[in-house]
Amino acid sequence: PQEGQGAGEAGQGEGEKAIEVDVTLQELAAILGEELGLPRIEPKGSSTLSTQKDRYTSLRTTGPESLRSFRATFKRALRRQIASGTYDPRNPTIVPIREDRRYRSWRTEPKPHTNAVIIYMMDVSGSMGDEQKEIVRIESFWIDTWLRSQYEGIESRYIVHDATAREVDRDTFFRTRESGGTMISSAYRLCAELIEKDFDPSAWNIYAFHFSDGDNWSVDDTTTCKKLLRDVLVPVCNQFGYGQVESPYGSGQFIKDLREAFADEEKLVTSEIKTKDDIMDSIRDFLKGGR
Repeated sequence: PQEGQGAGEAGQGEGEKAIEVDVTLQELAAILGEELGLPRIEPKGSSTLSTQKDRYTSLRTTGPESLRSFRATFKRALRRQIASGTYDPRNPTIVPIREDRRYRSWRTEPKPHTNAVIIYMMDVSGSMGDEQKEIVRIESFWIDTWLRSQYEGIESRYIVHDATAREVDRDTFFRTRESGGTMISSAYRLCAELIEKDFDPSAWNIYAFHFSDGDNWSVDDTTTCKKLLRDVLVPVCNQFGYGQVESPYGSGQFIKDLREAFADEEKLVTSEIKTKDDIMDSIRDFLKGGR
């Protein structure tokens, strides 16, 4: 390794400096939306609640220390030192004084609250390995982040399946691996049952995402899946997304069957995710419709 880099004996070279920046999930969502050109979602249905939300909209020169904006304070101090000629680039020290301090100011405004739920489904049969599940984990995080930025309060539910399906918590969703075969219709049936029991489509914005390697038990089960999608799931969902991750063991046939059967259905979106490099394109595929 070169001096100052990597492992080994200490060198004399200057190490690479890293600047840490705190970024909220809301800011991450904004970056994602800008990067992928995602439209804002117009929720369906009526707003069921009106909540009061404090928004920090401006800065002022007085306030409690808990609301001091250190970023704005240091920017003000830097501007003052540059203007007065006391800032030395060779010794870039910024020393705020009392007049530099800036405090966040807020106002309280009503914010309509709309119900929304995301139902994640994943094939955990023997052909879905750790690499495939890592892709699903990353993609679902970004989907979650974007949708949570669009709705004030959102619920997430998780279904895993091989030949049978069951509802699990988030941690189990990403850790479970079975050795059995795959019957996708079991997940779609359970998803339909959850919606019927807990999420009235007239009051909820419903998003369903299913991830699999495209290997299904039989042609008959694929026919059952298409019927469940056409008659039950797609009509009640804002959007149904099917993401197919590439696996050395999966046939990959299921996405072809869906694309053939639902070529004209805008609410059913399919996406192929061969590697982690395809995740952002897949998210764009799923969310570009703004539903």
